[in-house]
Amino acid sequence: MFGYRADQLAKDPSAAPWITRAAVSEPDGVVVGDAGFHGPPDEAGMVEVGYTVVPGYRRQGYARAMLRALLVRAAADPDVRTVRARIGSDNTASLACIEGFGFTRIGEQGDERVGLTITFEVPADAIQAG
Repeated sequence: MFGYRADQLAKDPSAAPWITRAAVSEPDGVVVGDAGFHGPPDEAGMVEVGYTVVPGYRRQGYARAMLRALLVRAAADPDVRTVRARIGSDNTASLACIEGFGFTRIGEQGDERVGLTITFEVPADAIQAG
């Protein structure tokens, strides 16, 4: 993942504020995962969130905290009109995580490699703090 993002930054250094960063717990400073966007807002003002929690730190509220911070960041940017999340249909933890943040299911897509992925969106001006 980070190799892909490094290549993305090499091609477009202006994407740096949007790219995935390490998520660190406070006050101990332990890396508990990563969170960010797949890139800056596209021409329609859409950004896609992504987050991962290290297995030993799951089910402790870190994913919700990461998603909350991403949504606040997106809503604060005047270029963002929509935030998207794509989640595997079998990822019950992530599906539960986005509840309460105002996301609406807008579609799904399946393929042999990753299975069924459900797409959710929330307008930036309707973002809820969850």
